[in-house]
Amino acid sequence: MRDWLGEAKAKQVYMVLRDRILSGAVGFGARLPTENELAEAHGVSRVTVRRALGELERERLIERRRSAGTRVIYRPSPAPMTADFSGVLANLADMGRRTAVKLLSFDYVPAEGAVAQMLRAQSDQLLQRAVRVRSVDGVPFSYLTTHVPESVSVTFTKQELASRPLLELLERAGVKAEQARQRLSAVLATPDVAEALDVRTGSPLIELVRVVYGQDGRGVEHLHALYRPDRYAFEIELVRSGADERRAWEPVLRTHGQPTDEGSRDKPAGKAKPSRLKSLS
Repeated sequence: MRDWLGEAKAKQVYMVLRDRILSGAVGFGARLPTENELAEAHGVSRVTVRRALGELERERLIERRRSAGTRVIYRPSPAPMTADFSGVLANLADMGRRTAVKLLSFDYVPAEGAVAQMLRAQSDQLLQRAVRVRSVDGVPFSYLTTHVPESVSVTFTKQELASRPLLELLERAGVKAEQARQRLSAVLATPDVAEALDVRTGSPLIELVRVVYGQDGRGVEHLHALYRPDRYAFEIELVRSGADERRAWEPVLRTHGQPTDEGSRDKPAGKAKPSRLKSLS
């Protein structure tokens, strides 16, 4: 990663100011303190402050004018995408229709490595690999890499994958998803991902890895998804259930098509039903 601020102190000032701006603590149109005031508040030199402000200006978060000072020009997105941990996979198709997709690559690769192992694919199999970027309101929010067994992928075309959610195509092919395993973590953006998501190399991203299994126990989809945290969030609603001495928090299982803001409440998922994630592929 390029040392774009030159010194650790400048990065610290930059991160503090950036966090305050993105979180809304300093809103659109607000004026920042002067360079002298910021230098005194952070215990650094004016040169250090200028480096931090220069990077914020380059990212179009602030505007500096000699006569008017420094003001915030960042406007938070009114409706970032969200995913409900307790949602059902069937809601993916609806979310897919609300977003735009750009297909970056579409090819076939040998079944090998960790992906093949997680899909329980044989070494002589081919996997259809696709890389897509999804956007909402013209702003990219997810970088999706999927692997699907060739026996399934032959049922849809490159053009269809560029215009329809993968889950919808799998269902059309007769795939019966019986189980899914997924992991949520955080990673830093590599140069190619950063360019596709319009963020800086090394920016923090939400990472989701999900494998969907069919009735025969073999994997039908491996998804590696990277999300911009300023444009995408995961949510889960919990309720208390069980006897008084054994009450525990359980996820609310929502019915397909039911909005999350309805007055009626859904029933808890129950101990035998693991929480499911409504994330987009």
